[in-house]
Amino acid sequence: MFKLPDLPYDFNALEPYIDEQTMRLHHGKHHQTYLDKLNSAIDGQADLEEKTIEELLKDLSSLSEDVRTPIRNNGGGHYNHSFFWQIMGPAQSGRPEGKIAEAIDSTFGDFKTFQEKFSEAAVGRFGSGWAWLVDYRGNLEITSTANQDSPISDGQRPILGLDVWEHAYYLKYQNRRPEYIENWWKVVNWSEAEKRLV
Repeated sequence: MFKLPDLPYDFNALEPYIDEQTMRLHHGKHHQTYLDKLNSAIDGQADLEEKTIEELLKDLSSLSEDVRTPIRNNGGGHYNHSFFWQIMGPAQSGRPEGKIAEAIDSTFGDFKTFQEKFSEAAVGRFGSGWAWLVDYRGNLEITSTANQDSPISDGQRPILGLDVWEHAYYLKYQNRRPEYIENWWKVVNWSEAEKRLV
C-alpha cells in the first residue's frame, strides 16, 4: 500500500508565499484522500500492489477498465503531489543556476522567456490541473495537464511542476491565480529540479 510522504520542510516553511494552513490541508487532506482512493482501488490485487506508482501510471492502457480511471486520477494525484513537495523549499534564490540554467537558456533563450511561457501555461490551464517543464525524448518542453493527469503517462519526465488546482492557493490568493504563480517562483527548489535532468 502507498503511504503519504513526509514534507521535506515544516508546514510553515514556505511562508509568506504559500501559507501554513494551505500546506496542512493540501498535504494532509487532499494528498491523503488521493492515497486512500488509490489504495482502495488496488486493494487485494497483488499484481497492482507490487508495482510502483510510476509503473502504474506509465502503462495505463494495460490496466483493466475498473481500475484504470481510479489509478489515473488518484495515482496521478499521489505522484504529482509527491513530486510537487520535493521541488519546493524555503530560502530559495528565485533563479536556476548551473546545469538546469544552461538547459533552460539553451531551449528557451533565457530564464525570463521560460518563466513567462511556463506561467502562461499555468494561468491558461482551464479549470484544475498542472503546468510542467518536462523532458520529452531529450528535449525540454513546457506543457500542462488536466486534473491529476501525469506527464509520465505520456512518456515525459517531469523536471518542474506547478499545481494550479484551487485547493493549492485559494485560502491565501482566492481567485488570483496569477499572483500565486508569481510568488511560487520564490519557493522553487532549483537544485532539486536539476536532479531530474539526465
